Amino acid sequence: MKIIGYGFLLAPMLLPSHAKAADLNKGAAVAVPEARVVSPIKGRASVLSGDTLWFPTPGVRIRLAGIASCALPQWAFDPSKERGAQLKPVPCGPFARAWLKRTLGDALVSCRVVLSPTAREVRGRCDVKGRDLGYEMVKVGWARVDGPGGIDPQYTAAERYARSARYGLWGTYVLDPDEWQARAIDRTVDRRPVADHSLLRDRHSEFTPAFTDWRHRPRRTDR
Repeated sequence: MKIIGYGFLLAPMLLPSHAKAADLNKGAAVAVPEARVVSPIKGRASVLSGDTLWFPTPGVRIRLAGIASCALPQWAFDPSKERGAQLKPVPCGPFARAWLKRTLGDALVSCRVVLSPTAREVRGRCDVKGRDLGYEMVKVGWARVDGPGGIDPQYTAAERYARSARYGLWGTYVLDPDEWQARAIDRTVDRRPVADHSLLRDRHSEFTPAFTDWRHRPRRTDR
């Protein structure tokens, strides 16, 4: 088979040192024309972000179908650490990537492509040792349910639980991944937290429960 493609706040962030998912070869080309995928993909994979994998062999990038996560340069903010205008930054992109990498370990990944091969990116339902990676990311709060290709009721149930428990993204102030993609100009890996703090001031949507908490916070009476 030949496939051409291009392609916090949660206690378990104590990541074990034995996670061995390979890092992306920075010299690898990941931007090539549209892909045609005709059969399942299985092999070792590198983690590009909290919702994207790279298979060096056969050379294809796969976006996990049904979810969306922070981009690698994106920041969230911890509302429990608010001091005046200062918020503790949370590197939600690297945290999401680290959790997905932990889940993979050094195991083989199997992906079943679920969207049209004419899409601008390849999407697939991927699993490791019988564990659905999209579901695992939603369950711990490092990704949200994403609509294209249909919504899995197991994913939505997992998201409701993670949201109510304030796991991962749901315990922070953070832009919805789609809004961040639409508005962020600097997307380099050394992006500073102040850039996303500025975007939050004129956000289009209040994505996480933390915003509602802030609006209904008790007013101070000591001054």
